[in-house]
Amino acid sequence: MTPMVDASPLEKPSARPRTRTRAVVAAACTGQFLVVLDVSVVNVALPSMRTDLGLSAPGLQWVVNAYSIAFAGFMLLGGRAADIYGRKRMFLTGLGLFTAASLAGGFAQEDWQLLAARAGQGLGAAVLSPATLTILTAAVPEGPARTKAIGTWMAVGAGGGAAGGLIGGVLTDTLSWRWVLLINVPVGVLVLAGAAVWLAEGRAGDRRRVDLLGAVLVTAGLATTAYGVVQTEAAGWATAATLVPLLGGPALLGLFVLVEARAVAPLMPLRVLGVRAVSAANVSMLLLGSATFCMWYFMTVYAQNVLGYTPLEAGFALVPSSAAVFTGAKAAPAIMARTGAKPLAVAGALVAAAGFGWQSTMGVHGSYLTSVCLPGVLMMAGAGLASTPLATLATSGAAPGDAGLVSGLVNTSRTMGGALGLAVLSTVAAARTAGSGGAAEITAGYALAFRTSALVLVAGALMMLLWLPGRGGTGPGGRPGTRAGSRAGRPGKEPAPALHSPEA
Repeated sequence: MTPMVDASPLEKPSARPRTRTRAVVAAACTGQFLVVLDVSVVNVALPSMRTDLGLSAPGLQWVVNAYSIAFAGFMLLGGRAADIYGRKRMFLTGLGLFTAASLAGGFAQEDWQLLAARAGQGLGAAVLSPATLTILTAAVPEGPARTKAIGTWMAVGAGGGAAGGLIGGVLTDTLSWRWVLLINVPVGVLVLAGAAVWLAEGRAGDRRRVDLLGAVLVTAGLATTAYGVVQTEAAGWATAATLVPLLGGPALLGLFVLVEARAVAPLMPLRVLGVRAVSAANVSMLLLGSATFCMWYFMTVYAQNVLGYTPLEAGFALVPSSAAVFTGAKAAPAIMARTGAKPLAVAGALVAAAGFGWQSTMGVHGSYLTSVCLPGVLMMAGAGLASTPLATLATSGAAPGDAGLVSGLVNTSRTMGGALGLAVLSTVAAARTAGSGGAAEITAGYALAFRTSALVLVAGALMMLLWLPGRGGTGPGGRPGTRAGSRAGRPGKEPAPALHSPEA
């Protein structure tokens, strides 16, 4: 009889941590889904917004840009805030701000109200997004389990960006453009309630004073650079409105590096960038984002402007591509356990390059199967396969005290890469089109943009092959190994602190 009495207490503690871990992963993935979804979900709704609120053409562009600039500009600060002030606190703060701004945007009556709400969403996303990855890596022990969790996080995030056009089209056609923003509110409230219950507070170390000067410089530098990038589409590359921020932003970032080298408690310790896994993975993520993010934009406008699809039909046409990026990211952990992170990242980039090369053969009368579906699946499957090992390498290469910072860097690299790539490739396509509105010229411009992306991905794969650490920076079973270690921490030696631990 005694063994039966003792067995029950032993089973309950083991079930609760598993339930808590699943809840943490669910909360982190849902938060990331909302953040990435709002980068693209408004695109289909823009004409309705313009009609309802009387937005000008530049104002319409800023519905998208206000979000992306605030998102990219404040993300590094949001990542460090999670380390200093607590992961749960920053998760709840970011999600609360994002949800409130979504509500305000959904009820906006003037154009400035909508633009302010979009900027508020971007600020909330910049705080929320790094916290999602940080709480996930803190909750799941280092090794195959964490790699699988990161794969889920990457897949859900990629799915959010991919599903934006479809969700936006359905909501706009069946309800109104306001529900493109209002849909975030009930989801945000539910996640806030669940996170308040299931997430335990944790921070990487002692509470410290924020490096205010560093925060101002890096935020201003990233935001100014992002502003310059988005100006290229409207003003071109040779105007003062573009050149001043494009030159001023990097200058501010250079000043930020000088300040950080002398700061007692820097926002971004430069030793973090000295870790090979962190620096190589982030540059690789920037290149991957710059080449692949444009796919959704060009494929959507090609389907509508050349093939004659409606917005909703264009959204449905990209469903296989959305499924491919999700499947690729989900399959990556299992493949990585056999091949290592580095070989998989290289292979994923090459698969994506093959898809972009195929897409560059598109024609005016292309069929759905060969001009939209199959090359889209190849492009996005490769992107999904490459993203997970890069994020795993970056986060496993940092010390626990820098987890939030590195998470912010990963997201910043991907977001800034996507914004820069879209601006550059839009210019490439426009130069080939030479102002012509004919279907053949438009298609030729899009084809050149896809061909350029393929070349960037091939160059990125070569860089990964030469720069990423080791055979992939992983040990047996896909666990990050010690070859990527440095002063900032020797990954693989110590597991990350559990989220429910007071010291986490």
